[in-house]
Amino acid sequence: MPAPAIHLEHLSKTYLVPEREAGAGAALRSLFHRRMQAVNAVADLSFDLAPGEIVGFLGPNGAGKTTSLKMLAGLLHPSGGECRVLGHVPWAREREFLRQITLVMGQRNQLVWDIPAADSFELNRAIYRLAPADYRRTLDELTGLLELGPLLRKPVRNLSLGERMKCEIAAALLHRPQVVFLDEPTIGLDVTMQRRIRAFLEEYNRRSGATILLTSHYMADVEALCKRVVVIHHGRLLFDGNLSDLLQKFSATKTIVVQLEDCVADLHQFGEVVDCEDGRFTLRIPKADTAHVTERLLTSLPVIDLLVEDPPIDEVIDRVFNLAPDVDGSSPEEHG
Repeated sequence: MPAPAIHLEHLSKTYLVPEREAGAGAALRSLFHRRMQAVNAVADLSFDLAPGEIVGFLGPNGAGKTTSLKMLAGLLHPSGGECRVLGHVPWAREREFLRQITLVMGQRNQLVWDIPAADSFELNRAIYRLAPADYRRTLDELTGLLELGPLLRKPVRNLSLGERMKCEIAAALLHRPQVVFLDEPTIGLDVTMQRRIRAFLEEYNRRSGATILLTSHYMADVEALCKRVVVIHHGRLLFDGNLSDLLQKFSATKTIVVQLEDCVADLHQFGEVVDCEDGRFTLRIPKADTAHVTERLLTSLPVIDLLVEDPPIDEVIDRVFNLAPDVDGSSPEEHG
């Protein structure tokens, strides 16, 4: 069995944050007697990623996702625990480690604003000491996959958000990293551009075998790319497993979409009616009642079509967060 590409064991990060009451007096006192509060951004986080895996890293704002990615990329030192990425300790910042990883943050720019993207790419070629032939081959491949041809000679400030994000991703992959950390890579992009970025990442993973750890608030990104998800809240691990298992474990309801010959029937007797349009009803029902409700619908109504689905993943993720460990240390499983 190959060694994991990424290994975390009891990883934690605690910040000391100054705090004081409002007012001039409190401000003056804080000059001499500063009070500090310990904030656990990441607490006792453990999981492994196999080479070539694409894993969704999920959690609400403030859950510790970006802090975790920064420790994995070597930008932050942890307060405790161990971590290995491709066998390296990230915060040692060894040259061989840096040549094999990349971090793409959707809200941060690495391209120089006033020069063409192609010039920033040349700068990255020099930084990573890429052979000209290898660089040209990789750039041509990325240009084809991301449709960058018309963009390379434009100043970055003249690119749209979607165009700039494609160039940012290309710049981060020019040295062909084997581990890719993606922090909200599609944030702010329209649906079409999100779809293109997802298709590119899937193809890049297929061609390169790179391990990808992805954070995103767009569940469509996760559903399209990730079979496995790691869910954290308040810096603690809530779930690690297949996305389908997450839906099965934390979804208390099913969605039934039923098409009728008309929209005159009252379906509230079958479950919660979420939507009705042109004879097409969407019902939310308890999971345990699925078979019984489906049978009743088919036998008592003029059904044209019927589809049983899991609820949207957004709803399931919200439920996981709502069942997050309380201060007493109880777990989601103990609540539901």
